[in-house]
Amino acid sequence: MDGRAPFSRIAAVLGVSDQTVARRYRRLRSSGAVRVLGLPHAQRMGHVQWIVRIQCTPDAAGTLATALAKRQDTSWVSLTAGGTEIVCVTRARTPAEHDALLLQKLPRTPRVVSVTAHCLMHTFFGGPTGWHGRSQSLSPHQVAELRDHRPQPPDGDATVPPPDERDERLMAALATDGRTGYPELAAVTGCSESAVKRRLDALRRRDMLFFDVEIDPRLLGYGTEAMLWLSVPPCALVSVAEALADHPEVAFAAATTGPTNLVATVVCHDVRALYAYLTTQVGALRAVRATETVPLLRSVKRVGTVTGAPPSGPARSSS
Repeated sequence: MDGRAPFSRIAAVLGVSDQTVARRYRRLRSSGAVRVLGLPHAQRMGHVQWIVRIQCTPDAAGTLATALAKRQDTSWVSLTAGGTEIVCVTRARTPAEHDALLLQKLPRTPRVVSVTAHCLMHTFFGGPTGWHGRSQSLSPHQVAELRDHRPQPPDGDATVPPPDERDERLMAALATDGRTGYPELAAVTGCSESAVKRRLDALRRRDMLFFDVEIDPRLLGYGTEAMLWLSVPPCALVSVAEALADHPEVAFAAATTGPTNLVATVVCHDVRALYAYLTTQVGALRAVRATETVPLLRSVKRVGTVTGAPPSGPARSSS
């Protein structure tokens, strides 16, 4: 759905007033339960994403995870159960950016024991199709009404130039608050409001920018998160990944490099539900050769912002 949908359209779909939608959104956002974030579509932007697993001593994990979360090139940082491993997703625009983090900065960080990196080759679920609890609270008609209906350009269309410095400032602002109003975006970029609107529309039409509605899973009654590292024969990789993507418990699924070639993030109500999912749903996928289940202890950064410090200020309606 469209994270920048005007409050008036949301209100019309839900059958409530604009003020009610704005008030409820403001309350959820101020508590950190819901965030709307504008994020670059890594593949469309030509960026390469990596899932990095960092083993470190227990006394250093929290501090290092916080430092990684503050970096602009990380989109997801979490501590795993046991508190000695950090898992994060990094985005590199150039090989030099990738090398600087993985070959220079992390290995030289005190108390880091080991670093392994898995290149994300293909995402089957997540990102622009992010998990929102697979909620059935809206009817198909309501979901359709709230989608972004901008027409997509034909393949090979080169009418939109690559992002420039002003676009970088625009996307940095939207990564903090995806519903930032056009006056504020104009001030950040140094462009007119009309120019900002045109550029934002163009970036969205080209799928170079998407808006993620980030919801705290606990708000929907999901208290257990885990990462699955799966080993699957290459001939069965697509079929297994597509099966995982259809599971309501799966928030993210992607093919990676490394000793395991498929990674998934699952969200369950509790540990018993996770056990049931692993033994029935994953267990039914006969092509899976091996599975490593890593419970997530705490999310330090989810998509574009550091958790635990909700933004302040009034919510703004966008159009």
